[in-house]
Amino acid sequence: MKYMYILYSNSTQKYYAGIADNVLKRLDEHNRGKGKYTSKGVPWQLVTTIECKSRSEAMALEKKIKKRGIKRYLQDNNKLQ
Repeated sequence: MKYMYILYSNSTQKYYAGIADNVLKRLDEHNRGKGKYTSKGVPWQLVTTIECKSRSEAMALEKKIKKRGIKRYLQDNNKLQ
């Protein structure tokens, strides 16, 4: 299984969407500054995860959410904090 996940940074007030096999391990990596974009927003909080059957399904969902806007997607699906 692959997971599409959404993070939020209070320090930058931005959302981030990504794909991982192990979301908690990936969140830890983001919070340790591993990643060009996410290193600026430490600490990151996990907002939601969505289980996908394949990497291609997760990538298509990530693209769809980013195109719509992550915050708008969360609002539309009642997943905002």
